[in-house]
Amino acid sequence: MRHALSAFLLAAASTVAYAQGQTGGPILTLDEAVTLAVRNNPTHLRSITAEDRAGASVRSSYGAFLPNVNTNFTTSFRQGGAEVVSGQQFGSAADILSSSYGIGVSATYTVSTFLQPRVARANMNAAGAEVTRSAATTRSDVVQQYLTVLQAQATAALRDTLLANAQAQVDLDRAREQVGATTSLVVRQSEVALGNARVNLLRDRNAVETELLRLFQLMGVQKIDGVRLTTTFTVTEPSLVLNELLIMARQANPSLNALRAREDAANVAVSQARSTYLPSVSFNTGWSGSSLEQTNVEPAIEQRRQQTESARSSCLTQDSLRIGAGLAPRGVCDQIQFTDADAEQMRAANNQYPFTFSKQPFGYSVQFSLPIFNGFRREENVQNAAASRLDARYAVRAQELQLITDITSSYNNLMVQYQTVQVQEQTRATAQQALELAQERYRVGASTFLDVSQARTDYETAGNDLIRAIYDFHRFYVQLETAVGRPLR
Repeated sequence: MRHALSAFLLAAASTVAYAQGQTGGPILTLDEAVTLAVRNNPTHLRSITAEDRAGASVRSSYGAFLPNVNTNFTTSFRQGGAEVVSGQQFGSAADILSSSYGIGVSATYTVSTFLQPRVARANMNAAGAEVTRSAATTRSDVVQQYLTVLQAQATAALRDTLLANAQAQVDLDRAREQVGATTSLVVRQSEVALGNARVNLLRDRNAVETELLRLFQLMGVQKIDGVRLTTTFTVTEPSLVLNELLIMARQANPSLNALRAREDAANVAVSQARSTYLPSVSFNTGWSGSSLEQTNVEPAIEQRRQQTESARSSCLTQDSLRIGAGLAPRGVCDQIQFTDADAEQMRAANNQYPFTFSKQPFGYSVQFSLPIFNGFRREENVQNAAASRLDARYAVRAQELQLITDITSSYNNLMVQYQTVQVQEQTRATAQQALELAQERYRVGASTFLDVSQARTDYETAGNDLIRAIYDFHRFYVQLETAVGRPLR
């Protein structure tokens, strides 16, 4: 019986492929379709980008142990002139160019900092489980659609057979009309049946193309003209044990594993939220420097020369007074002088802009902080984290219950559908025999056209029911494999 069903499916697929002129087109196996979908399906690829973001978060969590380093460089210009501050005049007569740099190093550590890598790794594991779940969902969708295309092709092949049968009926009726064995009314009725068969075949072939478009949409690529689906599915009696399937599902179901990973992440998030009650430590240090240059230093040089001459004159005056008082002169007045070398030294000292910096003294600071009260925001965060953990636990429990329901119902449906296929095969064989008998009786004039038409309708119904039963069987198998989380055949 199983070999007969397989032969029927192969014949149906070959017939529709020949009818559509696709015998020489490119082939597409189920494994190739699944591989292309995993690589190109946009919905699945979004889950992969989420995993990449989670990986970046892990690196960032470990980077939090390293200090923050900031640098800056500033340059400015100030026009010469006096500035009054609190009644005092400040400033320079010359324009001033200035620049400065700074390198700051800081770090802040809390208990949350040390817990963040655990949170990030848990989220990354959850994202990886989501990718696995998405891949399983994508595979299930592709397999289901692949089966839908094969079913549409088998239905079109059956329509092609019925069309050939209707054409033979028209030829027979026309021949009988010529010899006076039937009336023109019967011929017209058979021609109407032939027209309906052609319309039905056109609709079924269009349905095949539509389902192929949906298959390629799931694969994430454009449709290839003339493609042939070559993977076949055989109907074999399932040798599965329900309890074993439930055990496998608790370990392998990707949706359940993804929810468990989210629960683990929620557990760590609760610990992180509670850590905000503990103290933190901060460290700061840095290096800085500045440079200052007058655009025209000559007035300052002239001012220094005048100050030096004034000091020299004052010194000489004091020495004269000491001599008049009978004291010895100090003898240092000749040392008070402003030379050209001093002027050049001032010019060189002024030439600092923009990268001749004067370093500032080094320093650092360490701060310990203990939060006391922040308007119940910490309490709110802890409560939200605890609620999210409960939600994650409830989601895991709900998924476990859903798995029991899905696997049990899919298992029962699969077993019932296997028996349905066997019954439908017998019904189709009986309907085919009835059609052949009605046609033979019609040829010898022992039955009417209505008997043949009814037999053909019964055969068409039985054939469609058989095709539907066969592919429903395979769909129930796919549903069961999806619920379990692994292939079962």
